[in-house]
Amino acid sequence: MPTARPLKLGLSCYPSVGGSGVLASALGEELAKRGHEVHFISYERPFRLPAGAPRLHFHPVAINDYDLFKYPDYTLPLSVKMAEVSRVHGLDLIHVHYAVPHATAAILARSMLPPGCGPRVITTLHGTDTTLLGRDPGYGPAIRHALNCSDAVTAVSEFLKAESVRLLGFEGRVDVIHNFFAPRQPRRPRAEVRAELALRPGEILLFHSSNLRPLKRVDLILTAVSLLKPATPFKLLVLAGGSFAPFMEQARQLGLEQRLIVRENVSVIEEYLQAADLGVFASETESFCLSILEAACFGCPSVATRVGGIPELVADHCSGMLVPQGDAHALAGALQRLINDASFRQSLGHTARVRAQERFSAEVIVPQYEALYRRIGCPAEPPLKSA
Repeated sequence: MPTARPLKLGLSCYPSVGGSGVLASALGEELAKRGHEVHFISYERPFRLPAGAPRLHFHPVAINDYDLFKYPDYTLPLSVKMAEVSRVHGLDLIHVHYAVPHATAAILARSMLPPGCGPRVITTLHGTDTTLLGRDPGYGPAIRHALNCSDAVTAVSEFLKAESVRLLGFEGRVDVIHNFFAPRQPRRPRAEVRAELALRPGEILLFHSSNLRPLKRVDLILTAVSLLKPATPFKLLVLAGGSFAPFMEQARQLGLEQRLIVRENVSVIEEYLQAADLGVFASETESFCLSILEAACFGCPSVATRVGGIPELVADHCSGMLVPQGDAHALAGALQRLINDASFRQSLGHTARVRAQERFSAEVIVPQYEALYRRIGCPAEPPLKSA
């Protein structure tokens, strides 16, 4: 049986810190390693996308700030660039991450090309494109139209699939393909990184990573940490995908200055993940929470809120601990138990690492995307020759 040829793929995502851009970058990198030709199309190079890797290309979208428009438009320039890259490089498909505005732009780009020559379009929903914008009458109909015009739609959790059906009224097929994480080898040993962070021997390092949006409830994390009175000393490391300045006053009022370490816009996170002992996440909602998976890959369990898709990732009291959303005392209680009980913490970490490898590794997830690409006809089968 002949081997399927490598695909020519366009990927579009938000390049800033966030789960959708991180996943898209990792997916593109893994697909390129597997022999496919991958073209990223965005207004900036995704922050974790390596430069100079074979078969991995980046096409910037120029955004003009015309006086005619009150706000700069991105959707139209993005669609024009998608059509251009598709035409020049013969893309088989465009895989967009986050519905707004990428799915709409991809559908428009395809309509700019001659009939039958446009690429297939796959839309992956990541979270607030459904749970927030899907509720907005100014966006919901456009998102629903883009999904209906897509050749395939995926969601990163069963929770998000159900929410997409409920909020958008989408009646088409939604394939659940979970996020994955393929960690790079840390360049420095754990001991060296912990020394840089001024950790004393035996001191516990709590870890939080996010883009700091309000739904991440960083304020609740700080409150919970201020309630801790463990027998073992600890510090909190925040890998911030944005400015942490708005939270500094609260940290000072809670007396956390000496316990708090902040690193902003870190692109190589593996060194810090290997140095951490325990993750802490207090989100109001999450479609998946890639940061929990990233920590799990290094044997670092997490305490998190029991919301959204997190229970699909964290097995309570098995690979981490789940607490009610909005309860700082419950969050603090779980953290304190794991800080004090090293044996239990290490057991959870071991299970978290095994679970991450068995269910959420690149080896497990990327072939699911490849199978989806082939299922929707990429590349399309050549017509049969007449006898």
